[in-house]
Amino acid sequence: VETASDSTRHTQKVDQLFGAIAARYDLVNDIQSLGLHRIWKRRVVVLANFNEGETGLDLCCGTGDIAIGLAKRGGALVGMDLNRPMLLQAAARLAKRGDQCVRLAQADALNLPLGNHSLDLVTIGYGLRNLGSMEDGLREITRVLKPGGRLLILDFGKPANRLLRSAYYLYLAWILPVFGWLCCGNASAYAYILDSLKKYPAQKGVAAKLDLLGYKSVQIIDIMGGTMSIHVAIKQ
Repeated sequence: VETASDSTRHTQKVDQLFGAIAARYDLVNDIQSLGLHRIWKRRVVVLANFNEGETGLDLCCGTGDIAIGLAKRGGALVGMDLNRPMLLQAAARLAKRGDQCVRLAQADALNLPLGNHSLDLVTIGYGLRNLGSMEDGLREITRVLKPGGRLLILDFGKPANRLLRSAYYLYLAWILPVFGWLCCGNASAYAYILDSLKKYPAQKGVAAKLDLLGYKSVQIIDIMGGTMSIHVAIKQ
């Protein structure tokens, strides 16, 4: 059974890991995914169907890829992340673009500074797996979503095909940390991905948690054989 102190320690560990790689986070993502992560994030933006007049949150926004994409659609968008170095990278990107379409805020996903039923949309890309408590994070997201609001989750998945899953895990265990070491001087931050994925319930497990919270029309979209996945869910 996970305790509050376990959750706090996990959150602190993740915060330190991402703070250490923030400056080159986008570079490593481009290299290790051959740039495909940008396509997957754009797919989230399209599926979100974020419209003018709506309010949205990109949670665990990192350097701002999804948040910036959503804000271009015309709604009022906030990007939140607990990690300050990541937010500084996002702010620098926005300043370079001369773009004020995204409001950034530092906040804990387990204690969002937002009112009940205040959002039409929440997206979270590569963040749910890293929360101190996934269940608490999903409950908090559910609290701030309006009835009928949309939740989209992009994250690593677990391929159903055993051969593909084995090859994928080998890549995450041996190749990805090398990219992290070469680009950031930090292999452990990328070795952490496989550790976190093994504990992550992935496609069906996340869908089951959303069902328990009362979401309807929970859709799982597998990408590249299930190595990545997108969940699309509607709050009742």
